[in-house]
Amino acid sequence: MKWQWKLGRFFGIDVYIHATFLLIIAFVAWSHWSQGAARVVDGVVFVLAIFACVVAHEYGHALTARKFGIKTRDITLYPIGGVARLERMPDKPIQELWVALAGPAVNVVIAGVLYFWLVAAHAFRPFGELTVTGGPFLERLLVTNLLLVGFNLIPAFPMDGGRVLRALLAMKLEYTRATGIAAGIGQGTALLFGLWGLVGNPMLLFIALFVWIGAAQEASMVQMKSALAGIPVSRAMLTDFKTLAPTDPLARGMELLVQGSQQDFPVVDNGAVAGILTRADLLKALAQQSPTTPVSAVMRRDFPQVEAGEMLEGLFARLQECQCHTVPVTRNGTLAGLVTSENIGEFLMIQAALKGRGTALVPPVVAQNGI
Repeated sequence: MKWQWKLGRFFGIDVYIHATFLLIIAFVAWSHWSQGAARVVDGVVFVLAIFACVVAHEYGHALTARKFGIKTRDITLYPIGGVARLERMPDKPIQELWVALAGPAVNVVIAGVLYFWLVAAHAFRPFGELTVTGGPFLERLLVTNLLLVGFNLIPAFPMDGGRVLRALLAMKLEYTRATGIAAGIGQGTALLFGLWGLVGNPMLLFIALFVWIGAAQEASMVQMKSALAGIPVSRAMLTDFKTLAPTDPLARGMELLVQGSQQDFPVVDNGAVAGILTRADLLKALAQQSPTTPVSAVMRRDFPQVEAGEMLEGLFARLQECQCHTVPVTRNGTLAGLVTSENIGEFLMIQAALKGRGTALVPPVVAQNGI
């Protein structure tokens, strides 16, 4: 992963730190520099303690999702917080509710433990006497965890509160409708943050933009999944495509790449799909190896496949999980077609046009380029 470093693997989940996270460390150190080295150390350690609580928050989501059979790809720390990348969202509203609430619940537990520790140690001070940099370290951490709970429960995507609201609505309403209502409330909240930011707090403008975009993306993604439901893969697959043989040289792949718009090529051996030669792998191999190198030495052997009779909704979820561009479609073990993220987008645009709905169902992340 570019611009990310692995911190470790805990409970079977990799934890990464993004390079931009160092900016907040540098900012805290710079802002405390005039107060002496001791204040710099205190400020940096406090930030690290906050983000340790953020990691615990994300593990709350991840481990709860695991109980429902949902894996977590990884957890990444950014300056604005942490992100646990679940392979998919829970299918049932009650499961999504528990997964969404698990993160803030971890912060509540941390705050509770710190409170009882401070009381037992007779170190608890009135909250009014605390400042960002002044007061007992653990008490400031307690207050920060309570603030994390409050912020994350704002009823707006992509915060946990938006998912809690959607899950509660989905218990009574159709899922797409529940998402639309939750997204609308989230964007209304973003407008309020934006107006508040204009009169005194520029940081709220950034939060408003973050919330607005998150709500729009969530609504668009759910609309797409709804539009794909019940449609077989065979309806949207590409049937005009080129293939390679394992013994073909890389030069042949280069020719096919230049001659057409196809980016990834299935490698077929005796009628069965033996691998995939992706555009990225082909270009990398051409830069490092001879054009006469056989395709079999470069092709990917671990790749998803789908049967022509499966539903597009399930395939779309698998595309998101594997972060791949092209999936071979088979019928009775024989290659029948290809599905790419772009042609799914184009299929949706055609469906929307036929129904007189424009292209609102196609989020920009999918309809990037034509085929």
